[in-house]
Amino acid sequence: MEKGKISSLQMAMLMYPTIVATAILSVPSLTAKYAQQDLWLSPILASIVGFVTVYITVGLHKLYPGQTIFQFSEHIIGRYPGKILDFFILSFYLLTTGVSVRVYAEFIVGSFLFKTPISLIISMMVLLCAFSVHGGLEVVGRVAQFLFPIFVIPLIILIILLSRDFELSNLLPILERGIIPPFKGAIVPFGWFSEFFLIIFLLPFLTDMKKGMKYGIMTVFVVMVTLVVVNLIVLFVLGKTTATKAYPLMVASRYISLADFFENLESVIMAVWIVGAFVKISMFFYAVALGTAQWLNLTDYRPIVWPIGILIVQFSFWSLPSTMEYSQYTVKGFPFYAILIQTLIPLLLLMIAFLRKRKKKPLDSSKNIS
Repeated sequence: MEKGKISSLQMAMLMYPTIVATAILSVPSLTAKYAQQDLWLSPILASIVGFVTVYITVGLHKLYPGQTIFQFSEHIIGRYPGKILDFFILSFYLLTTGVSVRVYAEFIVGSFLFKTPISLIISMMVLLCAFSVHGGLEVVGRVAQFLFPIFVIPLIILIILLSRDFELSNLLPILERGIIPPFKGAIVPFGWFSEFFLIIFLLPFLTDMKKGMKYGIMTVFVVMVTLVVVNLIVLFVLGKTTATKAYPLMVASRYISLADFFENLESVIMAVWIVGAFVKISMFFYAVALGTAQWLNLTDYRPIVWPIGILIVQFSFWSLPSTMEYSQYTVKGFPFYAILIQTLIPLLLLMIAFLRKRKKKPLDSSKNIS
C-alpha cells in the first residue's frame, strides 16, 4: 500500500512542526490563564504525556512490526471490536484535521487577509496538502525536510530580535501558588503532546527502524524546549497581559524595532504558521487517508485522497461553528479526547497484546516438550 520510505530524521522533522505549529500561537495564552508567571513549567509537565505516548507507540510497533493501529487492533481485540475502535480513531483524526484547517484559515483571515473568503483559504490549503499526500509518504517527508529550516530559522531570529525587550523580573515569583496552576496550564498541551502517537503511521516505513525510539524521544524533548522558550519570551515581553492575548507571540513580535528598519514582523509569524500548518495538516491528512484505506481493506490509499480532501473541507466548517466554540473545545474537549484516543487506548492495546504474547509462550514451550 505504501512503498515510500523515510528516515528517522525525516520523521522527527515531520513531527516537530506537527506539534509546534498549533502550540506556538496559542499555548502561551492558554497556559498563562492558569499558571500566570509559571506558564513556562506547563510544557515541561505536558511533555510527560509525549514521552509516554512515544514509548507506548514504539512498544506496539515492536510487537506488530510493519503494521499501523488499523491493522494490529483487529489482532489484539478481534475483528469487529477492532473495526469499531478504528472507526472512532478515524473520526477523531478526521475531526482534528478539519479543526486544524479551520484554525489556520481563521488566523490568516482574522490577522492578515481580512476580505478573503475563508472557504477559499481552506480549499487552497487542503488542495495543496492533497497533492503532497497523493505523492506518498516519501514526498511528505521530503517536503517537511525542505520546509524545516523555513519553520525554525525565523523563530530563532525572532527570539534574538526580541531579546532587547526582555523584562526578566516578569518571571518572579516562581511557584508562588504551588505546582497546581502550572499543572492546570498543562492540560491543553497534554492533548498536543499525545499527537506523537502519529508516529505509528511512520514507524513501519522507516529505513532505520532501530532509531525510531531515539528520534521520537528527541523530538518530544525539542518540542518541549521550544514551547518553554516561546512561553518565556512572551512572558518576558508581555508580562501579566499574556493571558488576555489571543495570539501572544504575534503581539510580542510587534515590539521589534531595530534601526527603524526591522519593524512590524507579524509577517514572520504568518510565514512560520503557514509552513507549520501545511506540515501538520499533511501529516493528519496522510494518517486519515492511510487509515481509511486499511480500515476498508483497500490495496491503495491514493484513490481516496481527493474524496477525503472534500470531507476535510466539510469538517472544517462542521467542526467549528465559531471561534468561541473552538476556544471551548480546545480547553474542555480536545485534551481529554486526544489523550483517550492517542495515549490511553494504545496503552490498553499494548497491555492486552503483551498479556496475550505472554500467555502464548508457555503454551508454545509445553508443545515443544511434548
